[in-house]
Amino acid sequence: MAAPPPTRPRRLLPLSLGLFQGALLLFFTIFVTYDEPSARAEDANLVANQLYGIFPLFQDIQVMLVVGLGLLLTFLPLYGLSAIAHNFLLLNFSTQWALVLQGLLHHFHHGQVHLDLHNLLTAEFAAVTVLISVGAVLGRTSPCQLLVVATCEVPIYLASEWAIVTHLGVLDVGGTITIHVFSCYFGLGVSKALFGAARQPVHPKETPTPRSDLLSLVGTLILWVFWPSFVAVLCQPGDAQHRAILNTLLAMSASAVTTVVASSLLERDGKLSPGHLQNGSLAGGVAIGAVADMAVPPVAALALGSLSAVACVLGFRFLTPLLARKLALQDQCGIHNLHGLPGILGAAASAVAILVASEDTSRSRFSQVSPVGGNASEAVGGRWGDHGAGRQALCQATGLAVAIGGSLLAGLLAGAALRLPCLARPPEQLCFDDSLYFNIQDQAESPGPGSTAEEEALALKERV
Repeated sequence: MAAPPPTRPRRLLPLSLGLFQGALLLFFTIFVTYDEPSARAEDANLVANQLYGIFPLFQDIQVMLVVGLGLLLTFLPLYGLSAIAHNFLLLNFSTQWALVLQGLLHHFHHGQVHLDLHNLLTAEFAAVTVLISVGAVLGRTSPCQLLVVATCEVPIYLASEWAIVTHLGVLDVGGTITIHVFSCYFGLGVSKALFGAARQPVHPKETPTPRSDLLSLVGTLILWVFWPSFVAVLCQPGDAQHRAILNTLLAMSASAVTTVVASSLLERDGKLSPGHLQNGSLAGGVAIGAVADMAVPPVAALALGSLSAVACVLGFRFLTPLLARKLALQDQCGIHNLHGLPGILGAAASAVAILVASEDTSRSRFSQVSPVGGNASEAVGGRWGDHGAGRQALCQATGLAVAIGGSLLAGLLAGAALRLPCLARPPEQLCFDDSLYFNIQDQAESPGPGSTAEEEALALKERV
């Protein structure tokens, strides 16, 4: 395979990132400023208390996204370096992009965007959707294509989140609907549009090794430990945040135990599947987000965690092969099983919890802080008291439908954009290989002109 001439697409990634960072520097120079410190002592103390309350949870979320999620993606044995590095790149790119968009939409006052830690946190929530979505196409896409996904998904997420939380008044403090369901079906839409009707063959580099499975499981453990911070960080401090932490821990503990049971029963020899354990143990954290700070009994959190783990394991065992066979749907990381199915369960659970809750208990639920800023009670406008629990439950179902339908359509459009000729996709024989994007030391020191695969990798680097 002869290398094509070195043209502009060869430098597309550094050029696009350089232009983006330069434009961001200009935007921050002109428009962005920090909130002015309060002159009154009581206000300064309030700000300090809010900072000390949110920053430890913020640090937990940073560890989740940078370390936990990055390691979770290392189950591909020859793609671990790329998975971690691309995850890190997308997190920073998407967060900065979300800061710009959120600042213009929600924090632009008197010609200035006022920046604080809460704004940065909600921008990272937007970035989370990108990190989840690209799991559907992990290893078969170039970094430029991943950046296009992020560029498209962040503004669509912000619009979807506004429509679901602010306009419809959906209650979703932990992002079950707005983050997990949305990102899942956006990623599946991207995958379907990018790969079309052709079923992707099983790649020899896809098969995990004991070492790659171990690294991925370490990522699962890190995510499992810090997940309550992700769910509780936007709750009103006090009883609501306390309930969110407890419910999340109970749900995730139940999902971890249930995953072992379900995986062992599904395997003929009774052994555990590493993939089931890596994903099913986290399913409870996905599902509990919509009901985490509701005054539900502890057994409800345990039951929801167990059901979500069963749904996740059954999804890996039966649904993923069925979708690949019938719809030619590529889902490399199984995001439908970890984020889609538990997310739908969590949304349904929130509607049920609202219907069975008493009016007094329900009214105390309006302490959720909307990710776009403000308080959910203001966005909902007392909807529960005015229209009843049945109306709120209907809103939950409507929000779920909007998240699925809107994200799937938007994902299909974004996936179609990834097929542009300037966005080269790795050829099948070079997928899932770090050597395509990184200088690997042992390869660099090897003598000789290189193998055919290495020559093809060099040729592709001229295009991506």
